[in-house]
Parts: sequence; structure tokens; C-alpha cells
Amino acid sequence: MGELRDRMLEEMKLRNLSNKTVKSYMLQMELYSRKFGKSPADLGEVDIRSYMRYLREEKELSSSSINVAYCALKFFYTQTLDRKFCIEKISRPKREKKLPIILSKSEVLSILEEAKNLKYKTILMTIYSTGCRLTEASHLKITDIDSKRMQVRINQGKGKKDRYTILSKKLLTTLREYWKCYRPKEWLFTDLGKKGPLGESVIQKEFKSAKKKLAY
Repeated sequence: MGELRDRMLEEMKLRNLSNKTVKSYMLQMELYSRKFGKSPADLGEVDIRSYMRYLREEKELSSSSINVAYCALKFFYTQTLDRKFCIEKISRPKREKKLPIILSKSEVLSILEEAKNLKYKTILMTIYSTGCRLTEASHLKITDIDSKRMQVRINQGKGKKDRYTILSKKLLTTLREYWKCYRPKEWLFTDLGKKGPLGESVIQKEFKSAKKKLAY
């Protein structure tokens, strides 16, 4: 996309979109452009409709995945090119409504016991105890744990907002045990190099592994 790519990146940064959203939108625009073999600037409403059908009927993507592509296209045409007419007549795909899978207390405890080591047990416990999201948990810092007020500070969470959540006594005990063992310096849960935060995919993999051992 060249110059258009740079313009879109600049627009997203000006609107303070998360890095995850930026990467996702740029990937979607690349796939869209590759599908037609043209610059997105040379495509319009007819092409967008065709692409939405292609994602649904040929790629058989979920409504959630199609929504991501739609949002990326909408941002590009309305914000980067200021061409609202290209997408304003196209309805956004309805999201599938699925009930969340809620684990019982005993199931959560069992998963924690199956964690590979104290590090993963602690981060999984942190997620379940505080109710924070995966990204939020992986980016916690030592200074976010306030044992005096028994709170955990979540920095720039969903909606780019800071908030506090409750720190339970049981989690605090486990965190102290974890700290004595691993001695993290800045990030609470670090990667193998101990320089950056632990990746989300690593946490997801460990959760699935622990859950699989229980044969749920």
C-alpha cells in the first residue's frame, strides 16, 4: 500500500488505537488488497461487498472474523481516504451470540494444580482472581501490585482506561512465593529472556495444556 499504508498507520496512532488493533487492521488491508491485486484506493463499494461474500461463503469465516475485516475497511475508507460512500451502505455482519463457558471453582483449582510450574500457576491464578484480561495480566508490572490497599492496578486496559481490581489474600501469598522464586524486576511475568512481558500465546498454550490434562 506504500503511502496509503503510512497514512492509515498515522491515523490509527492519532486515535490511540491499541497495537493489537493496528496490526490486525493492517493485516486485513493487506489480504484485501492481495485478493483483488489492486490498491484499496482503486476499489469501492462493489468490491467491498464482493469481499464480504468471499469471506463468508468461500473462506467460511466466523462473523467475528468478518467483523474485524469490515472494521479495518471502514477505518481505511472513512478515516484514511474520507470516502464514507464506499462503505456506509454496507451493513456490518451480526455477531454470533455465544454463552461463555464458566468453570466451577473446583475446575479452576484443578487447572491451577495442573499448571507446569509456579510461574504459570501464578499467572493463571492472577487472571481468575482479579478478572483481568489475558493482555492485561501479561503486562502487569511489580509496581501494579499494591499490598497495602490490597489492589491490583490495570494500566491502559480495555478502552485505554486504567482501573483497579481486588487483590485477594490467597493471591498475594502466591505472588510473594512466586517473587521469591523468580525475582522479577519490572514486568511481573517475564519472557524467557526476562526483558519483556510474557507473551499472550504462551499463557494461552499453558492454559489449554493444563485443561487438556483434566480431559474436560
